Amino acid sequence: MKNFLIAGLLVAAAALGLGGWYFATAGDPPVTHVTAIAQRGSLERSVSALGKVEPQEYVDVGAQISGQLMTIHVQPGDFVHEGDLLAELDPTVYRARVEADRATLVGLEAQLAERRAMLRLAEQQHQRQQGLLKANATSREAFDAATAEVEASRARLAVLEAEISKARSTLEADEANLSYTQIRAPMAGTVMSLSARQGQTLNANQQAPIILQIADLETMTVRTQVSEADVGKLQPGMDAYFTILGDTNRRWTGKLRQILPTPEVVNDVVLYNALFEVDNTDRRLLPQMSAQVFFIQDRVEDAVLVPMAAVQPGGERGRRVVQVLTESGELETRPVRVGISDRISIQIVEGIEEGERVVLNSGGAYRPDMAGGPGMGPGAGRSPRIGGAPRIGS
Repeated sequence: MKNFLIAGLLVAAAALGLGGWYFATAGDPPVTHVTAIAQRGSLERSVSALGKVEPQEYVDVGAQISGQLMTIHVQPGDFVHEGDLLAELDPTVYRARVEADRATLVGLEAQLAERRAMLRLAEQQHQRQQGLLKANATSREAFDAATAEVEASRARLAVLEAEISKARSTLEADEANLSYTQIRAPMAGTVMSLSARQGQTLNANQQAPIILQIADLETMTVRTQVSEADVGKLQPGMDAYFTILGDTNRRWTGKLRQILPTPEVVNDVVLYNALFEVDNTDRRLLPQMSAQVFFIQDRVEDAVLVPMAAVQPGGERGRRVVQVLTESGELETRPVRVGISDRISIQIVEGIEEGERVVLNSGGAYRPDMAGGPGMGPGAGRSPRIGGAPRIGS
């Protein structure tokens, strides 16, 4: 009986020892770090905004006189040169006014010739009376009458000359109105739209009715709305580029020309208009296209880049540190000097070389038994993804 008791105690002791060894060795699983490779690339710090593309130069062509629009010679999309005939109004009334003005002017010029002849006759009679008066062969009354007739003839001639000047001015105005019945292009460009129809009666007494719009599409202006939080980061002359919805792979570039001082308030959001021009000789850009605009504050080329999550405060003010995973699997904390950054990557000026593996600060190191992966608490209900390290630009 005693031997059975001793044997039982030995078995229990062995079981306890085996259990202790198991729990000692089956504790926390090995720690795995999420890393990324430091790579060389380009990086820029920019202010993004939305904008619209519009022609830099355009003009609304209207009618300066009233009348019926008889003919329209162009259609939207046509290219016109300066001086090309665009449309014609009914010229009947204006042509009749010009002919009447010319007839009036001819009659006045005939009267002018008559008045000049009468003036010469009055001057001759005055000279004759003056000679007779010296010879006491005429009366003072006859001499005074001849003198008055000369002055009256000169006055009547001056009045007629004024009437002729007025008639000429009226003729010039009516000739101008007649010329306005032919509406010509004030600039070279593309016909954007037609606001009137052939046969329509236009009334220009109160305001000039718009017939069509011409725009120069070879140079476009991008009107960008920038929030009040970002407008202080912009300076005239800084580089800008944009893409459009129809061609996201192509960039159009320009330089910021102007920031308009008067803002627009949209849904209690204060927005400032920033303008810049872009070449459009290939006519790929059209008015009112939406543009995703980026104003470049800083840009670096061929720089060492790491993810933002790899850089941590270094204790001292303004210092940064990065944890590097060496080839031997050890962690090495290095002080670094950083440059510009965006929301994803940051430039390493000094401290990290290309190709080194850095540890991401996404919740620290994690163990394979932590549900939810790095940076997520236990119980998130999802197994961690363990595989190749994420790379910049992948």
